[in-house]
Amino acid sequence: MGPGKIVSVHSYRGGTGKSNVTANVAACAMEAGKRVAVLDTDLQSPGVHVLFGMEQEAIKLTLVDFLWGRCTIGETAYDVTRRINPEATGRCWLVPASLTTRAITRILDEGYDVSRLNQHFDQLLSDLELDLLFIDTHPGLNKETMLTTAISDALVILIRPDQQDYYGTAVLAEIANKLEVPHKFLLANKTFSHVNEEQLRQRLQETFGYEVIGMIPLHEDLARLESRTLITRAMPDHEVSHVLRGVAERLVSLP
Repeated sequence: MGPGKIVSVHSYRGGTGKSNVTANVAACAMEAGKRVAVLDTDLQSPGVHVLFGMEQEAIKLTLVDFLWGRCTIGETAYDVTRRINPEATGRCWLVPASLTTRAITRILDEGYDVSRLNQHFDQLLSDLELDLLFIDTHPGLNKETMLTTAISDALVILIRPDQQDYYGTAVLAEIANKLEVPHKFLLANKTFSHVNEEQLRQRLQETFGYEVIGMIPLHEDLARLESRTLITRAMPDHEVSHVLRGVAERLVSLP
């Protein structure tokens, strides 16, 4: 793999499992020996830190502090490798979003300077010598997400077997085409057991024109985890874990 790649993970609506997928795929890439980081830009509803086992008290500086000019972006990156897998040959960092009500309210009122964030992605890639920088975006259509997506090397759109998701994903796909993102993928999540996976995969690829990078079946096992930890660590042999590792392998192999 050449210089570090930026991978945006997006969805039209909330509740698609975007943060769970982002964290698990990043962990899989780390366990494959890669240096990765996850940037939680879902500033209005942050939560990736929970999946990596970080308590709020352990987070001193966040992405919001960087956006408000209080620190460098490197100072907001926490090494979570040992929390995920101390024996891994790769490394993983997390840049968390702020969890304080005041910070979230200010972001909702004022927005944030996305250009400042975009300008420092290369710095983060360079300083941490990253292979992959995963961006957990805010769902839906908004200026900040679109501008961040525009400078990404790859975009992964999560889609559920749901008519609203199909409609919204069609809009996202059209925008991504105009932004000329080099690599675009669909990741079907929460697919029902009675669905013919091959037919669904073919239908999605024909409808949107994107490679379907994986298909995650709906499982009660995931709900029972309650987002307390990574499924790839709690249940490494689960079929969902195998799908997520396959997604990681595909992204790691990007030219």
